[in-house]
Amino acid sequence: MAKSNTQFVCSECGYTSPKWLGRCLGCGKFNSLIEETIAPPPVAKKSGGYKNAVQSRAVPLSQIAYEKYERTPSGISELDVVLGGGIVRGSLVLVGGDPGVGKSTLLTQVAAHLAKEHKVLYLSAEESCSQVKLRCERLGLNSDNLLLLNETNIDSAEEAFEGAEYVIVDSIQAVYTDALTSAAGSVGQVRECASRLMRIAKSKNITFFIVGHVTKEGTLAGPKVLEHIMDTVLYFEGERTENFKILRAVKNRFGSVQEVGVFEMTGEGIYGLSDYSALFLSDTRGIAAGAVVTPSETGNRCMMVEIQTLIAKTAYGLPRRMSLGVDFNRLVVLIAVLEKRCGVALGTQDVYLNAMGGIKLNEPSADLAVCAALVSAERMTAIDKYTAVFGEVGLTGEVRGVNFADKRVNECVKMGFKRVILPAKNMKACEKYKDKIELIPVNYVSQMLKVL
Repeated sequence: MAKSNTQFVCSECGYTSPKWLGRCLGCGKFNSLIEETIAPPPVAKKSGGYKNAVQSRAVPLSQIAYEKYERTPSGISELDVVLGGGIVRGSLVLVGGDPGVGKSTLLTQVAAHLAKEHKVLYLSAEESCSQVKLRCERLGLNSDNLLLLNETNIDSAEEAFEGAEYVIVDSIQAVYTDALTSAAGSVGQVRECASRLMRIAKSKNITFFIVGHVTKEGTLAGPKVLEHIMDTVLYFEGERTENFKILRAVKNRFGSVQEVGVFEMTGEGIYGLSDYSALFLSDTRGIAAGAVVTPSETGNRCMMVEIQTLIAKTAYGLPRRMSLGVDFNRLVVLIAVLEKRCGVALGTQDVYLNAMGGIKLNEPSADLAVCAALVSAERMTAIDKYTAVFGEVGLTGEVRGVNFADKRVNECVKMGFKRVILPAKNMKACEKYKDKIELIPVNYVSQMLKVL
């Protein structure tokens, strides 16, 4: 009987078993055994073979040759911005997102553009070649250099990678390898197939675009090592009923992870948007209370984002706090600062906060804008639509300086705003704009409330 070349390893304690068990005998965890291939034992070196063998040795940093990464335009400017300036040859790009968000459509457009000058292979493991062709015809795409392959076995598809410069794998959860007996999409299959693609990409200088599914929690399905292997991990976000989509970089070895690309889904395909005012700013700004605009720095660009709040009297003993786009703990801290330092009573009020367009404001510069929106909603007084607010708020109620203040003010000038409330510590860096826009420096949150 042939000896099995796989084993089952517990992901919690490392216990190994020749067959799958529902419960690990080492730590007692359920469903923690993952199938892995057994590496062959190293070949024993013959005596005297060390002289002719090529041995790896450490090299001083000064002797390392600088490798210049060539970037290729993808045909979609917003995607190039998120990638850091274009597609890097020999890299692995993982694109994740909910079903129907537009991952396949986006990569089909990229593949058709690259096929004009390069040899591109589209490996479709979920759709037939005729289905992919129908999508290309709907998008108005056609190229003889775009090769289509319907295959789920990664071992058989490896032969088709020869000569290709770019390969799209749709999706990593639908392919499998014969080295493992588990079904496609399992943890072991996803990890082994991703490792196989990484070795091919680095050895043959082939660029891979890999589609990944997400779980109901919104994270990429499969082991975490899937993201570690990739050079770039992108999340394609947006509701299926909405036309606007956001592409976010959560890992990028060749660029910033703070970049955000905005796209619009149409019947003719996906197009990047350069004007975000329709997505991140509402038409009722300046009319309804509880809304204020803040300039947000995301990577190499600055975007004007509207923060909206709603305050209602609670019907229960414990008031409810809900935050979308802004860290929940940060919202709770800012409510406490307003109550203690400014006398704004929110202890018996339900507070709801939302950053328009589905964008996430992770930087502390939005603190002052959140405070302004909360007080505006509490006092039912609208803030002027041409007023922007930014700054970090401390627990003492002080307004602290933030990075890229001059860039934020410059964006306000370009968007037609007339007044900016900013930290006093950033006033010196922004004085060059005082002839174009009214600058109001503040040291404490209470001063900002008096100005508004």
